[in-house]
Parts: sequence; structure tokens; C-alpha cells
Amino acid sequence: MFKYILKRLAYTVVTVFVLVTLTFFMMQLLPGDPFTGEKKIPDAVMASMKAKYGLDKPVYQQYILYVGNVLHGDLGVSLDDNRSVTDKLLTTFPVSADLGIRALCFAVVVGILLGILAAVKRGTFWDSLCMFIALLGVSVPSFIVAALLQYFLGLKLYQWTGVKLFAITGWKGMNSKILPVIAMGFGTIATVSRLMRTSMLDVLGSDYIKTAKAKGLSQAKIIWKHGVRNAILPVVTILGPTTAGVLTGGFVVESIFSIPGMGKSFVTGIQQVNYTMIMGTTIFYGTFLILCNLVVDLVYGLIDPRVKLAGGSK
Repeated sequence: MFKYILKRLAYTVVTVFVLVTLTFFMMQLLPGDPFTGEKKIPDAVMASMKAKYGLDKPVYQQYILYVGNVLHGDLGVSLDDNRSVTDKLLTTFPVSADLGIRALCFAVVVGILLGILAAVKRGTFWDSLCMFIALLGVSVPSFIVAALLQYFLGLKLYQWTGVKLFAITGWKGMNSKILPVIAMGFGTIATVSRLMRTSMLDVLGSDYIKTAKAKGLSQAKIIWKHGVRNAILPVVTILGPTTAGVLTGGFVVESIFSIPGMGKSFVTGIQQVNYTMIMGTTIFYGTFLILCNLVVDLVYGLIDPRVKLAGGSK
């Protein structure tokens, strides 16, 4: 197990290094610079501003300096307000993480339950209903779901009942957090439920389930004790990228609901060609995704005794 962890950590370090390198050089391909849109800036002032942010140095020197700073946890200074990119990310990430954790828990619980229901009630109305919900989740973008929730549950429901159950914008109070969580987690519900249904059907058709039935075990015990435990493994596998995507993604949802998360800083950075902000957010997101995958690999090995780790088996 220890050797396996060291090996995975080594892969993680290499992957992060490649991510930093690719992000830096891809940013160099963007047209213009943060000061291109400014008007009537004297050449001397322009040169001074570029020198201040290190944009006057050769690309290879900028790269070496940037990698060195990243190794020390310094993602640079935002070009729009001279504020540390790291500080801005640490300020906005908790908001995005709060939204993401709520959306992930909601999506995983509902998705697993829908998948189990669809598998157990295969071929019935409940199976069709669960798969219809999954189809909607895959087909309808999150920003459409967000807009529909705002219109029907945020606006129309208030007009019909006179009671403001759901806030349309903001991130203060429980009533402002329900609609963004549903909008953010709806697509994940679809993915989890479809995967859980397929896996559950395979498990329910296996020999040891037939043996359990022959022993006279109740259906509930067969499903929850023998079926779900094995069927849930594929769901655990996708939780790495899903967790990272939900926790740090949702930029569009954050924008629609005016939530002060990472999305606002990232979109503003793109509009302003803010090199350091774009690179910092990308590296932060990518590193978080890689670490989530690492954790899931280790957890998968603990859950499934059939998974062999380096030097032995769990």
C-alpha cells in the first residue's frame, strides 16, 4: 500500500508539472495582453507596466520564474487590482466549495436512489420515470435548468402563493441555496443514476444474488447488503472527476445566481486577458482534480478487496 501511494504521488507531481507547463505556454498563444484594450497609454508608461508584471522578459525567463513561484505556492499577482491570485482563490473557493459540496451530496444520494429504484423496478413505470429524469439531466444544460428553476420556483411560485420560498439570486440564507444546488447537481444525478442502474442490474443477475435468494433472505437485505455494496463501486470510480468538477465548476450557475465564487473571477480574468488570474484558476482547478482522482483510487482500493495494490492486495 505504501509503495502504491508513493507511486501515485509521483504520477501526481509529474502531472501537475505538465499542467503548469501547458497552461503557461497556451496563455502565450492568446492574442493581445492585459493592456491592449487601454487607450492613450504612452509607450513609456506601457513599458513600465509590462516591466512591473514581468511581461517584458523573454518567454523562457517568464516560465522559469513562474514555475519557481508556483513551487512556493505563489500564483502571481492579479493584473487588474494587484491582489495576490492565491488570496483571491482562497477567498472565492470556499463559496464555490460550499455550493459544490451541497450539490454533490444532493446529486449522489438522489442519483444512487434513483438508480437502485430503476434497477429493482426494471421495466415498470418507475424505471421509465427514473431514466426520463436521467435523460433530462444529460440533455438539458445547467444554465437552462437554472433559468427554469428561477422562473417557476423563484418567480411564479411566489406570484401564485405570495410566499417567497426560494431566493432567485445571492448566497445568504437557506432559501437562496436550494435552487443553485438543484441546478448544479441535476446533471450529476443523471450520470450517477444511469451508472448505478446498469451496475445494479449486473449485480442482481449474478450467482451470489441467486444463492442469497435461495437461502430465503428478504429482498431488502439482498438489495442493501449484497447488491448496493458491489454495485456502488463504479459510482465511486467517477467521484474523483465528478467531485472536482462540481466543487470548482459551475461557473455558469454561479453567474446566473450571482454567487461570489471562483466563476466570477475566472470569467472576469478571461474578459480582461488577465494572464495570472486565468493561469492560477486553471492550475488550481487541475491540481484539485488530480488530487481528487488520487483519493478516489485509494478509497476504491479500500472498498474493493479485489483491487490489488503494489506489492500485495487489499
